[in-house]
Amino acid sequence: MILDILKFPAPVLRVPARPVEAITGETAELMQNMLETMYAAPGIGLAAPQVGLSRRIIVLDLDHENPGPNAIKLANPVVREAEGEVVYEEGCLSVVDFTAEVTRAERVAVSGYDENGEEVDIEADGLLAVALQHEIDHLDGKLFIDRISRLKREIYVRKLKKSIRTGKEPQESRGVVI
Repeated sequence: MILDILKFPAPVLRVPARPVEAITGETAELMQNMLETMYAAPGIGLAAPQVGLSRRIIVLDLDHENPGPNAIKLANPVVREAEGEVVYEEGCLSVVDFTAEVTRAERVAVSGYDENGEEVDIEADGLLAVALQHEIDHLDGKLFIDRISRLKREIYVRKLKKSIRTGKEPQESRGVVI
C-alpha cells in the first residue's frame, strides 16, 4: 500500500520518533508499505516519521535497477561507529524542490532489527552510509536542511512559503533524493 509522504514543515518531522517495542506482523507490513511508497516516490530511503508515524523504522534500497532483493528494513537503528568525512548532494522526499551539499561521516557501522526481529549489523560507506545517516536523522527529528548553513536554510523556507502562498507546484529536486 502506498502511504502519503509528509512534507516540511509537518510537525511530526521535527519530533524524535518512539522506539519500536516489539517487532510484529504489523511492523513487517509497515516496512513493506514504506518500501513500496519509497519506490513509487521515487527515492532511495524513507523513515516512518515521513509517513506520519512516530516509530524508529527506516527502509532503504540503492538498487533501482533491481528493487527488492537488496532492500534494507530496520527498526531502532543506531549508528555505533562513524569515521571520515564526505560531502554529498542530498535531497529528501519530505523537503521538496531543494538539494544541498551536506557533510556526513564517510563510513558508518549501524545496528538495528529486521522485520523478523533479528539483529542486523551493517558496515557502510559512500552513498549507503550517507543514506543511513539521513534516515536516522529523520528518527531524531532532524532534516538534512538542519545540516546546511542558516542562510541556505532560510532561502529554502522563504521559497517554500512563496510557493504555498502562490499555489505554484514545487519542481522536482535534482541530486540524490533520500
